[in-house]
Amino acid sequence: MTLTQELQVILFKPQASIDLEGGMALSEQMAGVVPQPHQLWVIDLAEVNFMDSSGLVPLVKGLKAARQRGCRLVLCNVQTPVRLILELTQLDSVFEIFDTYEDIITTVKDKSLVLAG
Repeated sequence: MTLTQELQVILFKPQASIDLEGGMALSEQMAGVVPQPHQLWVIDLAEVNFMDSSGLVPLVKGLKAARQRGCRLVLCNVQTPVRLILELTQLDSVFEIFDTYEDIITTVKDKSLVLAG
């Protein structure tokens, strides 16, 4: 007997800035998702060119919420200014960071992905 677990990917794509306003918008988006065990939460930062310290709060809160519910939260397409903030705060060692969304999917190696969100 073979048991396969379907992985659900929840994709968040914030845009422009993750500052106080952008961070609150991201927090609201993440709060609107009911975490299920084994979900993969992806925050695609391809279109984010600025993040300040208030923007770190929703990322850390999201990571904490995901982990508490048995989900995995990863970042991808992190632009240089945002990467610098993550490195300065040493959060680059806390978050799983992938170069591209495709790299995440390749790493997961699960053919039964369902895209939601």
